[in-house]
This record gives sequence, C-alpha cells and structure tokens, in this order.
Amino acid sequence: MPEIAFRKPKLVKAHYLRMPHDFVQSVVDDFSEVDKLIYESLSSRIPLVKQIAGYLIEAGGKRLRPLLVLLSAKACGYEGRDHIKLAVVIEFLHTAMLLHDDVVDSSDLRRGRKTVNAAWGNPASVLVGDFLHSRAFEMMVEISNLRVMEILSHATNTIAEGEVQQLANVRNPDITEQSYLQVISRKTAMLFQAASHSGAILADPDKATESALRDFGLHLGLAFQLIDDLLDYEGNATDLGKNVGDDLAEGKVTLPLISAMRNGNRDQTGFIRRAIMAGGAENLSAVINTVKDTGGLAYTEACATKERDEALCCIDGVASSIYRNSMQNLVKFVVDRSN
Repeated sequence: MPEIAFRKPKLVKAHYLRMPHDFVQSVVDDFSEVDKLIYESLSSRIPLVKQIAGYLIEAGGKRLRPLLVLLSAKACGYEGRDHIKLAVVIEFLHTAMLLHDDVVDSSDLRRGRKTVNAAWGNPASVLVGDFLHSRAFEMMVEISNLRVMEILSHATNTIAEGEVQQLANVRNPDITEQSYLQVISRKTAMLFQAASHSGAILADPDKATESALRDFGLHLGLAFQLIDDLLDYEGNATDLGKNVGDDLAEGKVTLPLISAMRNGNRDQTGFIRRAIMAGGAENLSAVINTVKDTGGLAYTEACATKERDEALCCIDGVASSIYRNSMQNLVKFVVDRSN
C-alpha cells in the first residue's frame, strides 16, 4: 500500500469540461454541478475510502456517460434537477466497473496514472469499487423513479454478464465477430444505452422519443468501443491514458484481430493466433503491422463509422434543439478520435 498521506482532494473538472467542445457547452453549468456532487457524494467515515476517492476525483475523466444523461434529459425538455444526481449515479457505476476491471486485467495505468490496484492493491480496488456501486444505488433510490431503477438494475446485470463472457473468451483465437459484438454490447454499450435511456425517462417522453434515445446510446457505445479497440493498436499511451497493446497482452480478442485472421494469408493468420494464445505484448509491433496489412484497422474503423451513422439516424426524429445538436457532435467526436 503506498505511503500517501490523506489530504482533501481537489475538485477537478472532467477532461472534456476543460476543453471547448461544443457538445459540452450546452450543458456546461449542469456538468459543473455533476462534478461538485461527485465530490460531495464520495464522503466516507473510512480514511482509506476517502484517500482513494480523492485519488479518483483528481484523475478526472471524460465523463461521457453522465454527459449523455444530461443531454438526453434536456433534449426531452426536462426541467427538474434529478438529472444531476442520475448523472453521478451513472459515473459511479462506471468507475466501480473500471476498478473491478483493472483487477481482473491486472492493469497498471488508467487515465495516465497508476491504477488503484497498482497503487493500493487488489483488495482495496475491489472494495472501493463495491463502495461506489452501493453509493450509486443509494442515490438511485433517492431519485424515486421506478423506471430508472429498472433500467439501471438491468444494465448492471447485463454488464456483469458481459464481463464474464469476455473473461471466458480470453486467449481464444476462435472467437467470432458475432461473439465479440455481444461482449461489447453488454460490457460497454449497455451503460451508454442506460445513460441516454434513463435521462430521457426523467422527462416522460413519448414512446418514439424514448426508443430513439435508448437506441442512440447503444449505437454510440458500440462506436466508442470499436474506436477504443482500434486505438489499442495505433494510438499512444499519452493520449489513451493507458498502455498501447493492453488488449493483446491480456489475451482479449477484439475486432482488429478477428478481421486480420479472417483476411490474412496462412502465415499471417497463424501468427495472430499464436500471439493471442500466448498473451503478452512481446510481439506487439509485428502484430500491429499484420493487423494493418490485412485491413483489420480499416475494417474496425468502417464498423465504427456505421455505428456512428446509426446513432445519428436514431435522433433524426427527436425535436431540434441545442441538446440534440450536442448529441450529434458528440457522436462525430467519438469516432473522429481515430484520426
């Protein structure tokens, strides 16, 4: 456990809140309130919880999922204040899942800093993740909206299934594209979907608008994960906030590899299969070159672009507003990260 003296954490704005992206500006005041409530809601009588909570707050983060809550609620004309609390619930659920993920994956870098498990050990990371998860459900109850509770309880269960499915797929070079899409739909896209869907529910919209915003979140989440998986082979650690090649090192079979094995020649396919089964990142440079040469990255980007277009199509029928415009710009930004 690191020798880090407890100190009151600085209130750090979300990464995108500190940047002049127009998809944030339409809800910038609400976003500031979300950051403030995150800080206030992480209080605990336990010093270690306070210490790790402060570390997480100072790490910042993109806050894309809480942003979706704010934009969806406002796009539906919501005028109350529960969207602030709901956005924090979504962020706490997401952070709890990351803490658990980092333990499962033995990750040591997140958001450009040591992971909690690397700094404090696996038990602390798991238990603080549990604390965040339980705090999220406390706050969810305070919102007193049964539909929201149904959406988020279903989402957390589905995400857990996705985590287990991904674990079962580790170092298996026979994973199909369909199986991969099932994993990212459950593990990543589900929380995006829950964020946009529950935000809309606060405003009690008509069925068509509710369905549109639910499906918007799903396609946005798929696009986000596809680009993330692409960047694992052509990004850099500074921009990613984590190590390049982590997926390969952890034995995760993502779409760039699946496409490379499907389209490569016998030698290329055999090389990728052996790299997957071996795990580790010793052959990362050669794997990256093979994935590029076989069109694996280009195919993954094309799939992400398709999901982007699906997401944009979903909200065509949502009433025109600055919030819908922000959602459209957010989708484009998520995919353009690869350029």
